[in-house]
Amino acid sequence: MGLVTPVDAIVLAGGKASRMGGVDKPAIVVGGRSMLDAALAAVAGCARIVVVGPHRPELPPEVLQAQEIPAGAGPVAAIAAGSGALAGCEFPAGLIVVLAADLPFLTARAVDELLSHARESGSDAVFAADASGRPQYLVGVWRRAALADALKGLDSLVNRPMKALVPVDTAMVALPGVDDCDTAEDVRRARTGAARTAAPLWLDEARDVLRGSISPLPVRRAVLRSARGATLAAPLLAADALPRFDVSAMDGYAVSGDGPWRLRRDIGFAGGERPVGLLDGEAVRIATGAHVPDGTSSVVRDEFIRIGDNGTLYRLPDTPVREDVRRRGEYWLPGAEVAAAGMPVTAALISVAASAEVAAADVRGPVRARIVMTGDEIRGDGPLHTGQTRDSIGPILPDVLAWYGVATVDRVHLRDTANAFDRVLAAATDCDLLLVVGATGAGAADQLRSSLDRTDATMLLRRLRLRPGGSTVAAQLSSGTVVLGLPGNPFAAVATLLTLIGATVEGMTGAVPARPIIGPLVNASELTAPVARIVPARALPTGGFEGDLRLRTAHLADLLHREGVVVVPADAEDGAMAEFIPLRG
Repeated sequence: MGLVTPVDAIVLAGGKASRMGGVDKPAIVVGGRSMLDAALAAVAGCARIVVVGPHRPELPPEVLQAQEIPAGAGPVAAIAAGSGALAGCEFPAGLIVVLAADLPFLTARAVDELLSHARESGSDAVFAADASGRPQYLVGVWRRAALADALKGLDSLVNRPMKALVPVDTAMVALPGVDDCDTAEDVRRARTGAARTAAPLWLDEARDVLRGSISPLPVRRAVLRSARGATLAAPLLAADALPRFDVSAMDGYAVSGDGPWRLRRDIGFAGGERPVGLLDGEAVRIATGAHVPDGTSSVVRDEFIRIGDNGTLYRLPDTPVREDVRRRGEYWLPGAEVAAAGMPVTAALISVAASAEVAAADVRGPVRARIVMTGDEIRGDGPLHTGQTRDSIGPILPDVLAWYGVATVDRVHLRDTANAFDRVLAAATDCDLLLVVGATGAGAADQLRSSLDRTDATMLLRRLRLRPGGSTVAAQLSSGTVVLGLPGNPFAAVATLLTLIGATVEGMTGAVPARPIIGPLVNASELTAPVARIVPARALPTGGFEGDLRLRTAHLADLLHREGVVVVPADAEDGAMAEFIPLRG
């Protein structure tokens, strides 16, 4: 936004959303981002921004927050709350943009146009008008003084219509993208329109959409050792201290005082009875992990001790003085957080939970997937007939999914018929992820997109700016099931799955995004294209990666003797940093 003078903004993100069942309307995702994010992007160039509504901890600290009183008291009360929050700022701006957070297609350019008219006209307020000429009073630019005067002139702010606030001296500007979403049908139309007109997404954009726009799986209580692949829905808190008591860190002698020490005959074993307390100058033989007796000042390792003829212990000269006792709660105390929400349930986490005496936790997942192989020409078992080809990737997809913690419910083959996908989508209530291979293009037999359009699905990804994999599609059904449609070409299907399944699972389970493996691609200039590419690659002993120049996509032979695939950046030069995705099995 090209601002000539400072401008402040008030974004209205509260309200009752009574026509939508009281949902948090600003958080509804349209076109891959929430409507509140769209409003914030439209006013991103403003000096100060205040969001009015319920507190949103996810907003950055530089965005001010306020709440109308009482909550849900209407837009006039919300504007007053926003104005009050801005009044305390140093150097208040002369113009204030006021936006409702239910305008998914409003752009910074449209706000710029409003600001330009406000400066040129000198009017007290300039409002947007939609395509029918209807004024949108919650898309406007106000002169600060005029807004303050209008608010002061009202005897009550609660549940007042916006017309009560509108000054006499106003102007209207016809703008695109000012259609609001007041009903569920408005949202559905907006989502459908956004999906149909959306440009192909870059890989990073697509991953962000999958992580941020998928409605996550419900939280459930699960025994952790049976929940591999799930994600913690809440922090994991220790039920007991670790160690539970003071224990020896070494095989040696528990001693009291500086020595020499009188050696007692009893011995402390791990899991055995705790030796009786030590007196000053006493020592007792002790094993690693044994409960040290009261009075222990340190444990002296075997190799640091000499035993005299009379059974007296002496510390060898020039040996280090160490405590070698692990004190109770040294690693954590009861109630301490041992794993954060969003951590995947892995072998390491299950082990940590056992050490913390925690057997069950609130989790999301693991994701359950159904694999759908499409095409009359594809045959799994039995002899091939004329025009058929072997299903060479269906049998391995459960293994690839398992690398990311996804459990395969079943694998089916779908024939090329007009309504086959309608039945598959309707029946996808017993799985969390529907992984479809093929039927994502624009050919006569490619029915997935049209079937998704006939459902109440939320389109997440229409196309991908990636080779191979451009025809990839993703959506979430009204049942909550996520549909990930991959190209039918074997290498394209597997490579695209490797690039997107991690973000898909993270979106479904709330897992913290995994850190990518990044390194220099030594021959990037030979592989690069105007869009990102995925090619087989090998890891170099000296560091970095080398991608294959030749790629045959009808089979996976090029992955033999390769450690993984690499995402070649667009227009890259040799040595460019690239993401490497390993093959795990």
